[in-house]
Amino acid sequence: MNRLPLTRPEDLDEATVVARAQDGNLDAFEYLVEAYQGRLFRLAFRMLHDRGEAEDVVQDTLMACWRKLPLLTSVQAFSGWLYQMATNRCLDSLRRRSSQAEVVQEPVTLQTTADSFIRPGTGDDPAREAEISCEIDGLAAALLTLPPGQRACWLLREIHERSYAEIAATLKVSEPTVRGRLARARAQLAERMSQWQ
Repeated sequence: MNRLPLTRPEDLDEATVVARAQDGNLDAFEYLVEAYQGRLFRLAFRMLHDRGEAEDVVQDTLMACWRKLPLLTSVQAFSGWLYQMATNRCLDSLRRRSSQAEVVQEPVTLQTTADSFIRPGTGDDPAREAEISCEIDGLAAALLTLPPGQRACWLLREIHERSYAEIAATLKVSEPTVRGRLARARAQLAERMSQWQ
């Protein structure tokens, strides 16, 4: 196993780090794990609403990443490729659950889901802080009501800032399908969040 030192990975572009990881450099791969595991967990948790399943998805994704990384033909495609593996694992988990009705989340789970959103600070205004917290809780609850495909599109676009093309590649659908799902997701979320406007 190649253990060439990666002294300052923060000074390297991601493609270079990915290329080093493809060559078997564990330091480079560990850097990629550190860079992506939080993002992948937030995606998985928001998709699955189950901390244990989300952790499993992240672990499985990163293990598959290490095994399949030498097969990645374009180092520039690493991010999209990794998101694709994680998203597909989430959708597979949801499909396995499909024989059961979506379980209504307990308040503590909804709170945990809401906590995974970025909560902006409001300084010394407790009333505004409480209002924002309620809005985020409402958004987390509304997100639970979206079909998995719409939920994935919305999360990948609005939270993870993936392009339409990247989302289409991740979900193996066309860009018009992505746009349609996003439009429906946004409309449903706007309707459910209308009380906060």
